[in-house]
Amino acid sequence: MSKASRITGWVLSVLLAIVFAGISAPGKFVVSQENAANMEKMGFTTDLMFKIGIVEVAITILYLIPRTAFIGAILLTGYLGGAIVTHVRVNESIIAHIIIGILIWTALGLRQRGIFQLAVGSTPCAPPSPGTPA
Repeated sequence: MSKASRITGWVLSVLLAIVFAGISAPGKFVVSQENAANMEKMGFTTDLMFKIGIVEVAITILYLIPRTAFIGAILLTGYLGGAIVTHVRVNESIIAHIIIGILIWTALGLRQRGIFQLAVGSTPCAPPSPGTPA
């Protein structure tokens, strides 16, 4: 995997983290009349939205840590699945959520080449075991 791919993956991952932890989650921590009305429309209380914001920040952090990035991507995908269901229920667009989900896995695949190999079902090329003919 090239250095440029890894850098691209990290840049995309950081941009996604900014979206989740820097834009989306803080909106869940602020209680305003407009925010409360929007949360009620979605079927959530402001107290519950605060907790969802904490979860959003926590799994975003997991996604940025190389050792936990895979589980972070799985959890972010699940989080987006919940967002998709919520938006479908109130008849709103889900396209942005789907695109963000694709970007999460693309960025991780660019950071860690094994992700793409896992996605297509191939195994990474490993050196032959000692004593095994090449």
